[in-house]
Amino acid sequence: MMRLACLAIPLFFGVIFISLAPAPAQEGKKYAIKTNATPLPKEFAEPIQKMLVDSSIQFTEASGKPICDIWFRKELPAEATPAQLKTGVTFREVKQTEILGAVQFHVNWTDYRKQKVKPGFYTMRLGYQPTDGKHTADVSDFQEFVLLINAKADTKPNLLEAKMLHDRSGESLDLGHPAVFMLWPTNAPKVPELTPRPKNHWVVSSKCNLVVNGKLTDASIGIGLTILGHSPAE
Repeated sequence: MMRLACLAIPLFFGVIFISLAPAPAQEGKKYAIKTNATPLPKEFAEPIQKMLVDSSIQFTEASGKPICDIWFRKELPAEATPAQLKTGVTFREVKQTEILGAVQFHVNWTDYRKQKVKPGFYTMRLGYQPTDGKHTADVSDFQEFVLLINAKADTKPNLLEAKMLHDRSGESLDLGHPAVFMLWPTNAPKVPELTPRPKNHWVVSSKCNLVVNGKLTDASIGIGLTILGHSPAE
């Protein structure tokens, strides 16, 4: 993994850490991240807010123009064995449709299928790529995704049926297909990272503490959100 240069800037109310990726441009642009002590917007329901970290990871153009703010979940339940906690937990040990975080897009954006995502507020839930014969190996490198749901349509953290997740994602964004962003496998970083990946993918990585059988563990899982990048099938 490429190391990122971090710059700490003291402020009256804390420190902002800026990570710049010395990476080749994608579509003529370069990008950066910084962590902000940004309060969770009131557009997210209170039960959802309680699950999320206080600080956002802001994904920006290199010029500083904000593209989106991401709030990942504080703690994530997993059905993992002691051995798995030592060797590394994957998203297959996490129940599908779990809340992974929330995002606010400040500009028009596109998901992994090049579908338009309008500026607004969205929850992020875990989804597995369907094994229906239509989603073959040429669709994506990895089979775990986050699915966006308009925050107004997702106010309770309860698990959903997979079909309901797919339907609610597409319907709440006025799309014919769920809004999907691929999860790139990653180790749990000490601080948020932005990493350029092959095929013009940019991945925002953070970590989430793991809960097993209702108890907080010393283990964590890395969340690598492919915030920019598209399926080779599109």
